[in-house]
Order: sequence, then structure tokens, then C-alpha cells
Amino acid sequence: MTTAIPAAISDHARPADVLARKGFGPRVRRLHARIGAAHHQAEGMSFSRSLLAGQAHPRQLAALVRALAPAYELIEVQGPLLAAALGAEGFPWADLARSQALRQDIARLAVVPATPASAAAGIWLEHLQRLAQQAPHRFMTHIYVRYGGDLSGGQQLAEQAKAILAGQGLPPLQFWEFQRPIPELKQVLHDAIERMELSEDEERELLEESVVAFLDTQRLLAELGDLAA
Repeated sequence: MTTAIPAAISDHARPADVLARKGFGPRVRRLHARIGAAHHQAEGMSFSRSLLAGQAHPRQLAALVRALAPAYELIEVQGPLLAAALGAEGFPWADLARSQALRQDIARLAVVPATPASAAAGIWLEHLQRLAQQAPHRFMTHIYVRYGGDLSGGQQLAEQAKAILAGQGLPPLQFWEFQRPIPELKQVLHDAIERMELSEDEERELLEESVVAFLDTQRLLAELGDLAA
């Protein structure tokens, strides 16, 4: 018996989601439009599809949290400084922070067999470090893509991951759990993104980097898919 693969996350159009998109500011609306194709591509990759279908292996989920932790730690250290330099206030950093949750998840899944160090995560981390030094506005794009995804499609992935881990007697991931109401937190994040003071060139590069951010994600997803072999 096979499990039907649900519709892609980006195809889910609940009334609340449609209403929220109507309330997007101009910058977030442009970012949302730019990443559409890359979003669909990421959802179509083998690991994404297996997770959406509830068929991913705990080993893949353990590898995911181990791979994400270093980049999120960097984001949480550099993000507030870079946002302030760009004139953007109001980012809900404490509410968004994922590093502690990732550390807890890594510890809880220590019983899952170890996987090789993630080459994809290393490439992404180096990319973020370079952007933090050379192009802070591009760095901020990764904040929008990562946290925006955690607050959106990540909430559906969390339910699938929870069921997979429970089936193996393992605790649920804390990574996708936020203490503040999701719609409220998403709105505050979007408002902060809108407040960044960017030149015309920086605005264009912000949009360009959104696709690059998804390429970084796709590289990691491909790596996780290989773990199922």
C-alpha cells in the first residue's frame, strides 16, 4: 500500500493565506513572486516529496537539523546587526530564533545513526558569511526565505515530521514550533522586511538573492534525498 503524496505546500490556498497575501507590502509581494518557481522546484525534490507524504526516514530528519544549526546560529548573531545598519527595526528576533530549538532537536535525535557532515550546509554557511561582510541586503534575503518558510510551509512539514518520529518512538522536532501566533509573527517579519532602506540596485539584488537562497536549500534537499538510498 502506498501513501498518496499531498498537493504541494505552495498550492495550498486557504482563505486565510489568500487574505494574508493581499496584505503583503510591495517588497514582500515582489519577493513572494520571485521565489514562486524555485519554491515549486524545491517541493518537487525527493526528500520534500517523501516528507510531505510522511515517508521520510528519521535519519534524514536528524541530518536536516544537524545541517541547519550552524547557519541559523550565524543568522541570529549577524541578523540584528545587519538589519539595524539597513535602518530596519522591529524584527522579532527573539521570537524567530531557532538555534536553541535546533540544539534540543540534535540532542533528542542523538540516538539516530550519525550522517556525514553536510557539504551543502558548509557551502551555504560560507555563502552567508561572505554576504554578511560584503552584501548585508543580500544576507537579509536569506532571513526572509528561511524564517518565512518556517512560518509557512514548515508548519505543514512539522506535522508530517512529528508523525514519522512518533512512529519510531522519537520526540517531535522543536524546530518548527513557535511560541508566538504564526500569523502575527509572520506579519511582524514582513513589516520589518518592508522597513529596510535600500537603493534601487540593492532592491534588485535583494530579489536576485531570493532565488540563490532557494538554490542553497535545493542543494541541501538533494543531499538529504541521497540519504534514503
